Amino acid sequence: MARLVISEDARSEDLAPLALAVNEIVRLPITLRSADYPGVRVEKGKVLDASYSGPILEEVLQTGRSVHTIPERGAYKGVPVSVAPIVVEGKTVAAIGVVDVVGTIDLPKVFGAYANIVRQVSENK
Repeated sequence: MARLVISEDARSEDLAPLALAVNEIVRLPITLRSADYPGVRVEKGKVLDASYSGPILEEVLQTGRSVHTIPERGAYKGVPVSVAPIVVEGKTVAAIGVVDVVGTIDLPKVFGAYANIVRQVSENK
């Protein structure tokens, strides 16, 4: 029987199917590791690193809290990421991260332009 197990001692081969599925859904780079072992880094439907850990994944594993930041080192240095703990029975057993594309967008600029477009279209009616 096939099954997916996420525990503090899950290995990259245990976590890869979940990371690949999330990557397929959101179409963004995904990182996933357990508390005791490095995990995976997935991009474009492929496992790029099967022994992956990053500074923000490690921070989330230590604190048990979600983090939204721009790492100063690692594979995603300078790129906004969001990382959340996977908690089972009150214990952080793993952490999953995603490149935060919203953090790369200048929202005031985008929505300011949108408001101007709406105003312009409304005036031309």
